[in-house]
Amino acid sequence: MKNTKLQKMVSIGMLSSISFVLMIFNFPLPPFPSFLEVDFSDVPAIMAAITMGPVAGILVEFIKNILNWFYVGSPTGVPVGQIANFTTGILFIMPVYFIYKRLSTATGLTTGLVIGTLTMAVGMSVLNYFLFMPMYNYFLNVPTETGVALRNSIVAGVLPFNVIKGIIITAIMLLLFSSLKKWIVKQRKQFINE
Repeated sequence: MKNTKLQKMVSIGMLSSISFVLMIFNFPLPPFPSFLEVDFSDVPAIMAAITMGPVAGILVEFIKNILNWFYVGSPTGVPVGQIANFTTGILFIMPVYFIYKRLSTATGLTTGLVIGTLTMAVGMSVLNYFLFMPMYNYFLNVPTETGVALRNSIVAGVLPFNVIKGIIITAIMLLLFSSLKKWIVKQRKQFINE
């Protein structure tokens, strides 16, 4: 039991480190605003969630964002971007975990990733409208966009960006799943059914 807990802690630490490194190698997608960047750091968090449970996935998301804040900082002085990234990750990985838990197959994973993409895209659109964009504007001391302009920038930017990001991560996860299926099943037996 102690050995399993130690292995779990080490695995979470390793996946958090990988996630942090992947977060550094982010890149913008040309048609979208430059503050919207794609990175693959949610992949290790999804792996943690489906092999060790939802708390492990949340911890990977949390640790990578703390490390990123210390390493990169924040233009606002407050980790608004990291809080938004953490929230995005949670909205994405939780549906994947819950659906894959019920249907532990490639179909279950695909369904979870699709639902996760939709949850992330819609959830972050709402949260950006009411919380994150107003926070950025407040801390950067720039005028807040009006309701219509803000809504338009979310509908034209945030929503489609998160859908595309979800599709990219879904494709990567499905490729990984096809080659790591036996390992994932073994890890689930060891950590989730301990």
